[in-house]
Amino acid sequence: MPVMLAESLEFLAVRPDGIYLDATAGLGGHTGAIARLLTTGLVIASDRDPESLALAKRNTADVAERIRWLSAKFSELEPELLRTGFSKLDGLLADLGVSRHQLTDPERGFSLQADGPLDMRMDRSQPETAADLVNFTAEKALADLIYRLGEERRSRKIARAIVRARPIQGTLHLAKVIEQAAPRTSRLHPATQTFMALRMAVNQEQEELDALLDSIPRLVKSGGRVVAITFMSLEDRRVKRSFQAFARDGRATLVTRHVVRPTEAEVRENPPSRSAKLRVLEMR
Repeated sequence: MPVMLAESLEFLAVRPDGIYLDATAGLGGHTGAIARLLTTGLVIASDRDPESLALAKRNTADVAERIRWLSAKFSELEPELLRTGFSKLDGLLADLGVSRHQLTDPERGFSLQADGPLDMRMDRSQPETAADLVNFTAEKALADLIYRLGEERRSRKIARAIVRARPIQGTLHLAKVIEQAAPRTSRLHPATQTFMALRMAVNQEQEELDALLDSIPRLVKSGGRVVAITFMSLEDRRVKRSFQAFARDGRATLVTRHVVRPTEAEVRENPPSRSAKLRVLEMR
């Protein structure tokens, strides 16, 4: 179920003959919706997870002729688009949330709910896994990582417990070690922020997002729009600062002065959307 779909389509202002990039195709929800508004236009659907792309292709089979598929990280998008002749886009969409498919498959190692390997790679062909970070990172570096990316105040206590419990064998083992070191103080599982930090580190999510934001003026044509949906404060701050810098430099106009949030009806129907924040930029 794509998050803030109606708002995304409205702000993209999709033209039937336009060229659009869905930089986070996931299972194809946004991609398919954009493609269904096109006649002679095209959607370039990109994702770094080949397994998600395979599912997205099945989910958008009815509009396959209006979609081109690309398996790439954000940092690879610009050269790949130039190589294939798509140098300027009419719009770019980036939904930065983790795919439900990834979160709910225990074998991917993202979930706290079922046991699985400590993997967390969005592209399983890359070498480093969460197990490598958890079992071989020095205690101070691990604590710093958990604090910086997970915004976890108890990072030192958690890192110390992880190092003492090594080798960590799987997701539930790690979750139990963290819960014992930092007991639950709210409805949120105490390992949630540590798992988020590990996932972000494994996939270099902050660095990749910076690469995408940096490429926007070169990828999107004048009058083209950029729609970004974030779910974490770290990402939203990065997007906000970048969009504001483009506006100050005269390279773009802020379409949304403040974040757009999902409607109450959407949150009831699709609870994972509750933390979504949407921002929109129009290039000059």
